[in-house]
Amino acid sequence: MIEDYRPGSFLLTSPRRALLATGERQVVTEPDPDELAKRVTKLLVDSDVPVAVGALPFDVEAAPHIVLPEAARWSGPLRAYPRRPVGSAVSVEAMPSRAGYARAVACAVDELAAGDLRKVVLARSLRLTMAAPVDVRTLLANLVSDNAAGFTYAVDLPATAGRRTLVGATPEMLVSRTGATVVANPLAGSIPRHQDPDQDHANGQALLASQKDHDEHRVVVEAVADALRPFCRTLDVPDKPELVSTTAVWHLSTRVTGELRDPGVTALRLASALHPTPAVCGTPVAQARATIEALEPFDRGFYAGAIGWCDADGDGQWVVGIRCAELTEPVTGPPTMTLYSGAGIMPASVPDLEVTETSAKFQTLLRAMGLHLDVT
Repeated sequence: MIEDYRPGSFLLTSPRRALLATGERQVVTEPDPDELAKRVTKLLVDSDVPVAVGALPFDVEAAPHIVLPEAARWSGPLRAYPRRPVGSAVSVEAMPSRAGYARAVACAVDELAAGDLRKVVLARSLRLTMAAPVDVRTLLANLVSDNAAGFTYAVDLPATAGRRTLVGATPEMLVSRTGATVVANPLAGSIPRHQDPDQDHANGQALLASQKDHDEHRVVVEAVADALRPFCRTLDVPDKPELVSTTAVWHLSTRVTGELRDPGVTALRLASALHPTPAVCGTPVAQARATIEALEPFDRGFYAGAIGWCDADGDGQWVVGIRCAELTEPVTGPPTMTLYSGAGIMPASVPDLEVTETSAKFQTLLRAMGLHLDVT
């Protein structure tokens, strides 16, 4: 499947299967979630295109990028691939700096203590200027090999010149719909993995025992349940989270399942209703957004958005666009890769620990690229 990936394609893999979509028959950019779902469904019903694919941006008022491709095909789960280096960086620019990020976290903690804000997610970025063109297929193969239990993706983004591609490996499914069954799997509360097995186990147990992380997780699960209830006849929300892991980070995880009231509600509509969850934004949403705009020195674009697919029956799957990088390939000049990493900030957050957490999350992409950078 990855061997057939070409620039401009859409790829989404899961532990169960993989989807590759190529070509672009039509693009839908309607920002209103109801109209977006209606238009995409009508286009699918009126055509022989099996699925629509694409991405929702972090900013819900910005235009989504939903594509009806020329062709799409499924395969089983992808195997591990031989690792190959992706390329080298000639320069690295952090936005903000590590010290600047710690100061932003401290400001957010003060705001959390002073008002109604319950949680805010703050991100930082690394902009790498690459020495040569990036082979996205090699990067995807490395990500699949490193993250077999998660979701690897590549999605073409709108560009005025050249090409933009969001590529990553997220551990978090936003929502899936199969018939009347809806599943969401929010992750919140994290701690870095450790190379020493005993220390790694201790880190996982420390996360399970952390009241701060359980509080952070509860905020997200409550918001996901509240967003799904209007659409669901029944909803099962476990009382306690489970411990899950990627190669870089331990997470608290809760699997929420429900049964739809209305079979006409599509996976795309559900994704729009859930996005952005407090796992990538915060709560209350308006205050969290304002804090993010005040403290983050960059536009998130499609980072912390949603990537996925939907078919004519309304079934589909959408994942959270984290552990990713935006590859920009200009018409002239060297390509750049902007890596993103965020952490959920709570009243009990310690700035230096949040720096450590975001540093660990950068490793998903850095490892897949074969780069060893000091981002601690």
